[in-house]
Amino acid sequence: MNSKERFLACIKGEKVDKIPVFPLLMSFAAKRHGLTYEQFAGNGLLLAEAQQKIFEDFSVDAVTACSDAFRISADLGGKVIFSEDKPPYIERPIITSEDDLKRLSKPDISDKKSRTYDRVSGVSQLSRTIGNECAVLGWVDMPFAEACSACGVSEFMLMLYDEPELAHKILDFLTDIVIDFAVAQVEAGAVMIGAGDAAASLISPELFSEFALPYEKKVCDAIHKKNGLVKLHICGNTTRLLELLVQNGADLYNVDHMVSIKLANEKYMGADKAFKGNIDPVGDMLYATPEQCASRVKDCIKNVTSKKYMLSAGCEVPADVSDEVFRAFCRKIERG
Repeated sequence: MNSKERFLACIKGEKVDKIPVFPLLMSFAAKRHGLTYEQFAGNGLLLAEAQQKIFEDFSVDAVTACSDAFRISADLGGKVIFSEDKPPYIERPIITSEDDLKRLSKPDISDKKSRTYDRVSGVSQLSRTIGNECAVLGWVDMPFAEACSACGVSEFMLMLYDEPELAHKILDFLTDIVIDFAVAQVEAGAVMIGAGDAAASLISPELFSEFALPYEKKVCDAIHKKNGLVKLHICGNTTRLLELLVQNGADLYNVDHMVSIKLANEKYMGADKAFKGNIDPVGDMLYATPEQCASRVKDCIKNVTSKKYMLSAGCEVPADVSDEVFRAFCRKIERG
């Protein structure tokens, strides 16, 4: 059973030889390939090479063409600030009013100068080189997260209360773009689209139900119509949102270390959903010995009874995690 077969079988709840290993790797991958973060985030082909090297060196079961959350907002006119050692960001919000929204138009993802096209090119490269052996994921940010990028996090949060109609107009506009971006990556060869919605962990279940969940559903439905799968990635403490998250239609859910793995097992297994997690990338990896990391992995797995489980850190693995610790983390554990 190769990595891709193991990954897809786990999603379906079929028998696998070993528990799939699927961490989110960005700065870790860039560092191992000798890239600055600006190079990693600014060149989809270099990003693909870095992810391919991770697969070849550590035998993970899936890789993701992900570097940052500002692809769409950049193509909508945001000025991107790059850094050698940190993810890029846009200099200032691009939507501060309804007039700003009216001036915007959907970006052309086929434009080879666009940041969205750059990610699609990375997905295409990975699909060609390792797509038969390893699960290749594209990446989008869900509409709520995109709105926070375009408007500013605190500004969009206030808009939910002060101008809810405008908030929905922004979300509707961005949903169409997110869907186009996701579909382009599926067509480029991604078997699954990772979808981030981290900012949604900051809002109440009531606000999530109104401003995040309906738009997540639309994105998931559109990807499924193109025969793609969806992974939802919301870092932070999502305990109060678990009942809602399983309603959005995703196929795989990331569980951060702040969420009880026992509770996640109960909720996701009850909903017949695949999930992954929830090793602390700092305490259990960055500041751990290989032996401590391996022990924590075993403790985590002991609390999981679902057949649809993959091992993962709760969020991105830091660049400075040692190879020895990461190998201990990646060591395949047979499915009991």
